[in-house]
Amino acid sequence: MGRPDPEEGQLPAPVKPPDGGWGWIVLLGCFVITGFSYAFPKAVSVYFKELMKDFHVGYSDTAWISSIMLAMLYGTGPVCSIMVNQFGCRPVMLIGGLLASAGMILASFTTNIIELYLTAGVLTGLGMALNFQPSLIMLGTYFDKRRPLANGLAAAGSPVFLSCLSPLGQVLLQKFGWRGGFLIMGGLLLNCCTCGAVMRPLDMGMKRKMGKAQDKYEAKEMLPIGGKSEEGISTTDGTKKGKKAKKKPKKGKKLLDFSIFKNRGFIIYTISKFILVLGLFVPPILLVNYAKDTGVPDTEAAFLLSIIGFIDIFARPACGMVAGLKWVRPHVAYLFSFSMLFNGLTDICSARASNYTGLVIFCVFFGISYGMVGALQFEVLMAIVGSQKFSSAIGLVLLIEAFAVLIGPPSAGRLVDALKNYEVIFYLAGSEVVLSALFLGVASYCCLNRGKKEPPPENNPSAGGGSDTEEAESDVQEAEEHSSNNHQPARSTDNAVVAANDEANHVAEEQSGEGGGCPAGDGEVLARDGCNADQMVERDSF
Repeated sequence: MGRPDPEEGQLPAPVKPPDGGWGWIVLLGCFVITGFSYAFPKAVSVYFKELMKDFHVGYSDTAWISSIMLAMLYGTGPVCSIMVNQFGCRPVMLIGGLLASAGMILASFTTNIIELYLTAGVLTGLGMALNFQPSLIMLGTYFDKRRPLANGLAAAGSPVFLSCLSPLGQVLLQKFGWRGGFLIMGGLLLNCCTCGAVMRPLDMGMKRKMGKAQDKYEAKEMLPIGGKSEEGISTTDGTKKGKKAKKKPKKGKKLLDFSIFKNRGFIIYTISKFILVLGLFVPPILLVNYAKDTGVPDTEAAFLLSIIGFIDIFARPACGMVAGLKWVRPHVAYLFSFSMLFNGLTDICSARASNYTGLVIFCVFFGISYGMVGALQFEVLMAIVGSQKFSSAIGLVLLIEAFAVLIGPPSAGRLVDALKNYEVIFYLAGSEVVLSALFLGVASYCCLNRGKKEPPPENNPSAGGGSDTEEAESDVQEAEEHSSNNHQPARSTDNAVVAANDEANHVAEEQSGEGGGCPAGDGEVLARDGCNADQMVERDSF
């Protein structure tokens, strides 16, 4: 039966997420994309000393390269959402992979720091943003029941790639210099195009194509043999074409769906994530310098980040498995709130750590809690808004987080310079994370209780983080109602002809009732509006 192409102007029949099959290949691609997106801005820091020597700039000047990458990753969220809604995930990811690779390749030929900002910062950051967001959208498309586990496994790409890219960058720097290292890193980023190529969209038009073939088969079986059969089939097809023509103006897909702001759960999630990001990234950024100030040697201080990364690798998939349990998944927002509370209390309790053993214990617990947060953040968002609105939701959330990223760590650095005291910074960062956890938990509980008192609306299955399959079924019902409403004007001309022959038709119907079928005489009018009219309506709504 060939691969069908959905007809324009019609809502394709949704397909249930397979929760496996090709979805595991999509998961692997998402794992790689997540690793590059989060680990690459940090891994580039191994080249900073050489850049400072060649361009005669300070450390803060080179640090802007990583900052611009992260700002592009977060700040271009709405742009990515618009492109995905307009062109689809696969084309956007292919373009993003080319941009990311081109940025690093061009950066290897730069002659000043400004050119590095534009190439390695803006161009590569934009390319990674165009890969990161669509990969998460495709992951939510292919997984429903196993989605928490899939999100946890994909999130594990960040610590895994950070553990690999940093040593690799050091080796490339020693053998080829920073220019050769940038060139090779640009080649590695071409793997994003490979990951984009495997993001095959689910076949949403197969059911509708099968329904059309079934229509023609039933028309041949039910209508009288001869010219009327072919005429009835053509009438059915003509009616569908008229319905298609009338539906085309209705098919206006939103490039960015702002209606998600009507969802109280989304508002609560967005506010809590903004507060969270203000303090979440501060401890790992300041940890190495904090350890050095307490008298820890440089090599042992750098090893602390490796401990966090190693624990993080196992914490994310494990938390994804726990979140996928039947009795846990309906309350995944509270698990996310607990993980944030755990992370914030870890920061507060370790603020007075004054020796290497205390810092190692802090890194172990921070790695567990940080991995839990990383594994659950997008799963909670998918549960709140559903997969159909996730492309718009994640873009808007990342844009809001971009402001927090630009406020949190720089403000913490200025406070360190002013106070010369890391203990206050850890207290402040931990307090912000705890506040976000309490806000999410309390606000979600209050809204949940209020929602229980109110009778749930009939056609809003996704408001409480329901299954994507239920969401799809409601869309099909809406499409069928819209189809039946638009089908009536398509037959208005025939009804006018039938109105003039009502009496003859009634007599003919009585005769056909005695004979068990439609009469052979009086032909076209009865074939269209007699006993077979109801059959045609049923086939059209099928």
